[in-house]
Amino acid sequence: MSRLVQFDQLHNTRDLGGMVATDGRRIIQGMLYRSGHLNRLSVSDTDKLARIAPVIVDFRTDAERREQPDQKISGTESIHIPIVDDLTAGISREQGALMEMFRKFILKPKEAKQYMCDMYRAFVSDDVVRKYAGFTDLLLGLQDRAVLWHCTAGKDRAGIASVIVEEILGISRNEIISDYLKTNEYLEQDTGMLTALVKKQCGIDDPKADESLRYLFGTEKEYIETYYQAIDEKYGSMNAFIRDGLCITTEGLKQMKEQYLVSE
Repeated sequence: MSRLVQFDQLHNTRDLGGMVATDGRRIIQGMLYRSGHLNRLSVSDTDKLARIAPVIVDFRTDAERREQPDQKISGTESIHIPIVDDLTAGISREQGALMEMFRKFILKPKEAKQYMCDMYRAFVSDDVVRKYAGFTDLLLGLQDRAVLWHCTAGKDRAGIASVIVEEILGISRNEIISDYLKTNEYLEQDTGMLTALVKKQCGIDDPKADESLRYLFGTEKEYIETYYQAIDEKYGSMNAFIRDGLCITTEGLKQMKEQYLVSE
């Protein structure tokens, strides 16, 4: 399981280090981090990020970055890889798109859950896969520099990036899914606050709204299983996806494992 890293304002920042691959090796600690946006940080947070993550990858759209720009962190290199270019309400977090999504699904939990499943299926589209291929290519070139990647909430685009990295490094499917679902635990307080805010803004107080917003704000096993199913349907297997979708050669796969795994 990835390890939660304590920050004042970042509640879903994790170090993938320590996760065990099927060959018995472990992901090196302090090299691969995932997080949510870096817009509201304490001085302590920025100091800590400057120490642990010399490279920061932002998966958000241009509009998200304008609305909530990452704070400047001294000594870090910032790289922008927009996983989705156009406005896609469930994936990106532009404010107008979010409110449109909330109003559409707030009393329709079944449709909200299906919307999220459809979004995860879209993560296997050619354009999105090319963006993730650029990300994995970046990882191969970092050598001994640690990297932190993030989107807005740190659960969907950053979550899929984590799943991809863990699959490449040979982490078991069960552990990958369990780790993916940990977001619900780490963002429980944030999700509760957001749910109350959205219900107030929409003027709705109904149990269906709580269920719908849980699906929209959280992670579900069905989401990640939909992603895996879409990969199998399009590529035949995860190995074929890594080879043909992410364009990682046998040598590149070996290099990635040597770079980020360590023996006991």
